[in-house]
Amino acid sequence: MKKENNNNIIWTIGITALIMLAIFGLVKGVYQKTTEKQESKATATASDDMAGHHGGSSQSTPPASALGDLMGKPMPDFSLTDINGKEYTMKDLSGKKVVMFFNEGLMCYPACWNQIAALAKDERLKNDDTVVLSVVVDPAKDWQRAIDKMPELGLALVGFDKNAALAGKLGLLTMPSSMHYGSLPGHTYLIIDKQGIIKHVFDDPNMALHNEQLVAELVKL
Repeated sequence: MKKENNNNIIWTIGITALIMLAIFGLVKGVYQKTTEKQESKATATASDDMAGHHGGSSQSTPPASALGDLMGKPMPDFSLTDINGKEYTMKDLSGKKVVMFFNEGLMCYPACWNQIAALAKDERLKNDDTVVLSVVVDPAKDWQRAIDKMPELGLALVGFDKNAALAGKLGLLTMPSSMHYGSLPGHTYLIIDKQGIIKHVFDDPNMALHNEQLVAELVKL
């Protein structure tokens, strides 16, 4: 009788162990699947966030003709005002070499601010033949905040592109440098010759300083 009871106990323990192992395996499988789904979802979300910020891999590179279409074409007329309300049009700038730096402005700190300031301080760009116009999308009344933070910006000629209308007209809202693809410009340069023809177009997703390159291109005109 005692032996039979021992066998029953052993049998019960064995069955219990098997049941526990089965439950453990089931729980582990569910946990792994849940974790994999969460990781996959997190990866997808992170990718979507970056895509939203930079335009996404399917949008970040514009058609090959987007930049090329501007080359050799007349610069369309425009009207931009500076912080003092003075108006600048393509007609006004005729007969001069014009460098235009399109960027977000206030939101693009420090990269765009540094480039605007560097252009304004570059003695090679200060002559009667050349006009350097940094084009931002901010309201003129807000730009004083930038000057207060970086006084060198007060030396720059800054034109305010309301609703990014000119940048949009030129197709500069869908450049690789745009951090708000389709809405705002990023870090794009145009050089226009004295006849009003676009001779140089450059977009930089790295948002570096390009004074040397711009000066070299101006020398060619």
